[in-house]
Amino acid sequence: MNPIAAVICNYNKSGYVTECIQSVLESSFKDFDIIVVDNASTDDSVKCIREKYEGKLTLLENAENLGGSGGFNTGIRYAMERGYTYIWCLDNDVLVDENAIGALYDFMEQNDTVGMAGSKVYHMEAPDYVQQFGIDVDFERFCCEAKYCNFLEDGSMPEVVYSDAVAACSVLVRTSLIKKIGMLPEENFLYWDDTEWGYRCNLAGYKVASVGASKVLHSMGAKKEAVNTFPTYYAWRNWISFFIKYTEEEKLEKMCESFLEDMFEIFYDGFYKGEQSRTKTVMSAYDDALHGVTGKAGKNRIFELDRNEEKLRSILAEAAWVEIRTLEEDLDTDDLKAGILAVNPGIEITNTKENREGGKRFILCRDIFSLEEYTPSVVFVDMEGRILETEEDFFKVFNKFYSRQAFLFMHKPVFLELARELREKS
Repeated sequence: MNPIAAVICNYNKSGYVTECIQSVLESSFKDFDIIVVDNASTDDSVKCIREKYEGKLTLLENAENLGGSGGFNTGIRYAMERGYTYIWCLDNDVLVDENAIGALYDFMEQNDTVGMAGSKVYHMEAPDYVQQFGIDVDFERFCCEAKYCNFLEDGSMPEVVYSDAVAACSVLVRTSLIKKIGMLPEENFLYWDDTEWGYRCNLAGYKVASVGASKVLHSMGAKKEAVNTFPTYYAWRNWISFFIKYTEEEKLEKMCESFLEDMFEIFYDGFYKGEQSRTKTVMSAYDDALHGVTGKAGKNRIFELDRNEEKLRSILAEAAWVEIRTLEEDLDTDDLKAGILAVNPGIEITNTKENREGGKRFILCRDIFSLEEYTPSVVFVDMEGRILETEEDFFKVFNKFYSRQAFLFMHKPVFLELARELREKS
């Protein structure tokens, strides 16, 4: 029997997953079996896998989408029942180097204190740059940090890196470890599951390594908001839940303040721009985290992205031309120009100081909340698309600091109380 089960989790990525499977099959090391778990895809994933790889792998079909963690766990359970020594978890949007699995296997065989070993992950779209080479959890800033993120591959990085966790896009895990710490936290559905898995590994006394000789390419576009707040909900809920669970008592108050400050930035941004989707999703994620709600998102948690262009439309309604300048020299005006043209395709745009009437003068700045005075004849726009035009706008900018203090004062006692209740139950 082969020692390794390669478990690939797929949802609606027929093109990606078949390329991933092909790259795995082309590995130099051959002592593995492939298990593909399809999470109830609605595209032609299952059909493509069967047509191309019938007899070369085991295909498991979930009746519903169980999320990344649930999908992987379907394959992990299947593999553990059959007695594999190692399980190699792979995202469907990964391409593996021919030596990737062999390097992980050799390393694990030679280092019995290591519970899981991840690959060195490069950007699919920019393969000379590292996406991550291990993950560390920061209990001062209450976040996690991908090590060597966006570093150019110049041969200077260590051959092996030890950390708190590794991404599940390519990680080899001992079955014996999984029996001790459990499978991926299925209650997460998506995000922070691999971070918690690695953290549990360290808590159990085993090391988490990343092996430079094991190289993979990974696409990450799906983790960004595109049409709705789907990724925002899971990222925030599971992020808050992780730190409620693992933060030491003496840092719990600081943790609450850190999250509340981050949430306030999103709330105030939405309030200022008149956009509600992200605010509602983050507030729902926060509420669910504090009440122990897990699994797939419930109703009224995920919303279509809303972009309020009424203010810009009103400013441009009677303008014959627009002058754009920057407050800081290194700022790029391309996005601002594109936004203006999307609202008024025929308007003239110039970066030359104009003396004629009938136009609007825009100044692009880094952050309107750092401005110290209001200039009535100028429209300030910052890199987040916030517009400062009127005295009322400046009043909102001026009052942001005091609004933050009131927000923290209001929410902190409740956050602390509910966080401590959750910790007592776990």
